[in-house]
Amino acid sequence: MTKKVAIIFLLFIIISVIVMVMEDKNETIDKDVQPKEEGTLPEAESLVELVFELASKGQVLDVPFIAGETGIQEVYELWGESASKSELSTAIYEEYPSKKATIGHQSDIVFDIRTNSEAIQQISLKDIEKVKGEEDAIKYDELGQLILVYEVKSNYQLKWIIQKPTENEANPKVDHISVVTDPVEVTEQVNPLIDEMTLREKIGQMIFAGVKGTGLSEETKQLVSTDKVGGLIFFKNNLKDVQGAVALLNAIKKESEDEKFPLFLGVDQEGGRISRLPGLSKLPTNKDIGKLNNPSYSYKIGTHLGEELNAFGFNLDFAPVLDVNSNPENPVIGDRSFGNNVDIVSELGVQTMKGIQSQNIISVVKHFPGHGDTDVDSHLELPIIEKSLEDLQKLELIPFKRAMEEGADVIMVAHILMPKLDPGFPSSLSYEIITTLLREQLHFEGVIMTDDMTMNAITHNYEIGEAAVRAVTAGNDIVLIAHDYKNVLKAINAIEESVKDGEISEERINESVHRILALKENYKLVNKEVTAVNLQQLNEAVEQLSIK
Repeated sequence: MTKKVAIIFLLFIIISVIVMVMEDKNETIDKDVQPKEEGTLPEAESLVELVFELASKGQVLDVPFIAGETGIQEVYELWGESASKSELSTAIYEEYPSKKATIGHQSDIVFDIRTNSEAIQQISLKDIEKVKGEEDAIKYDELGQLILVYEVKSNYQLKWIIQKPTENEANPKVDHISVVTDPVEVTEQVNPLIDEMTLREKIGQMIFAGVKGTGLSEETKQLVSTDKVGGLIFFKNNLKDVQGAVALLNAIKKESEDEKFPLFLGVDQEGGRISRLPGLSKLPTNKDIGKLNNPSYSYKIGTHLGEELNAFGFNLDFAPVLDVNSNPENPVIGDRSFGNNVDIVSELGVQTMKGIQSQNIISVVKHFPGHGDTDVDSHLELPIIEKSLEDLQKLELIPFKRAMEEGADVIMVAHILMPKLDPGFPSSLSYEIITTLLREQLHFEGVIMTDDMTMNAITHNYEIGEAAVRAVTAGNDIVLIAHDYKNVLKAINAIEESVKDGEISEERINESVHRILALKENYKLVNKEVTAVNLQQLNEAVEQLSIK
C-alpha cells in the first residue's frame, strides 16, 4: 500500500513539473508575440531592408518573377489568367488579387511588379525613413497618394505608395510597393529599320506637316507617299463636320497603309476654346479647372480628351498646356493655362497628361520653357522674356520637370527669345535651351518638337529652310510646319543639303529618328479606320464633367 501511494505521489510531482514547464513556455511565447510600439518594430525595419535587397534584383516579396526578365507567358503558366486586365498608355496591367500582386508588361516582358501583401502593409512611413533616409524623388498619383521613389540600382526603381501624412495620421502605413525597370528596350527593333532607311526617309520622319482642305488632296498624298512625313496636324478648317473628318482620316490611313511606319495624326484638342474636333460639346477651360483644383477631376478630363481623339481616329494630342499664366496681359495663353499658381498648374497639368496617355493617346506638353509671362502673341511676332535660368527654375520650368518625372512623351518648344539664356536665337532654335537645358540639365529623353514654324515669330525673322536646319542643329527631333506644302519641301530639302554638306551629321539625324520610331513602337500605332463616332455618348460624358 505504501509503495502504491509513493508511486502515485511521484506521478503527481512529474505531472506538476510538466505543467509548470508548459506554462513557462506559453508565457515566453506570449511575450515574444506581443506587438511592440507601432513604428518601432525591429521586424518592420528588417522587412524594409529585405524589400530593398529584393528590389535591387528586380523582385518583390512573395512574387517569383523578375522585372525586365520574366515573360508574361511565364506568369500565365505559373499563376494562370489574371482576374482583370487594363491597358494604360503603352503597357498592360494584370491584377492577381489572390496573390496580392499586379503585373505590368509591355511587348510580352514584365517591367513593373506591384504587391500589397499584408507584410508590406505593416510597414510605416517612419520605418522606411529610419532605414533608408531621404528618397531620390517624391511624386503624387492621381489619387493624391504619396510616392517615395528610390533608385535601387541603375536599372531598377523601388516605389513606396503611401497615403499622404496628415495632422491626424503623421505616420501612415504603406499601401503597396512597385519595382519597375524601363519597359522593353526597342533599340533592337528600331535600329535595323533605321539602317535600311534612306536619308530622305529619315528626314521625312522628322517633319510634322499640315494638310490642306477637307479631303485627300494631291498634296496630302505627296506628303504621305512621296515625302514620307512622320506626322500630320489638323485644324478646324480640315474638320468641318464629323462625317467629313472621319472620312479624311480614313482616306489618309488608306493612303499610308503600305508605308513602313504609321503616321502621327495630331490635333490641338485642349478643351475650352482650343477644341478642333467637330460636333462635340465644349469642356471647361483649364482656367476654370484650375479654380476647382481637383487632381482626380483633371485626370478624368484628360481621359475624356483621349476618348474624343480615339473616337475620331487620332493618336496624338497637342495638350495639355503647362504654361503658368503669370502675366495677366498675356494674349495667347490666358484661360488655356490652369492659372498663376505653379503647384496647381503642375499637379493638374500632369494629371491631364496622364489621363490622355491612359487612352493610348500620345500627349504633347507645351510650351517649353514657358509662355505664360509673354505680352506678345508668337503667331504675330517674336516675344521676348528677360528672365534668367534661376528665374525660370523658380516658376516656368517646374511644371515641365514634373511632367518629365511622370513620363512625358513629347515636349513642344515655344518661339520665345530669352536673351539671358541665348541672345542669338529664340528658344525653338536655341541649342542652349533645347540641348544644354532640356536634354543635358533636365535629362529629358523623350521627343522634342518645335511649335509651328510658320508662325510670324519665325517667318518674319528667318527663311523657312534656314529655320528648319537651325531647329535640328539646336536639338529638336521634329519640326512642325503647319501650313503650305511648299514650306514642307523647303524644310526637307534644306535639312538634306545640310547633311550632305556636313553641317548636320547623319548620326544626329539617326538620334532623332530613333526617338520618333521608338515612340511609335511604344504606342503600337496602327492605321485602324474609324467606322462611326458616337457623339451622343461623348457629349453626355461632357455634361457629366461640367463644373456645376
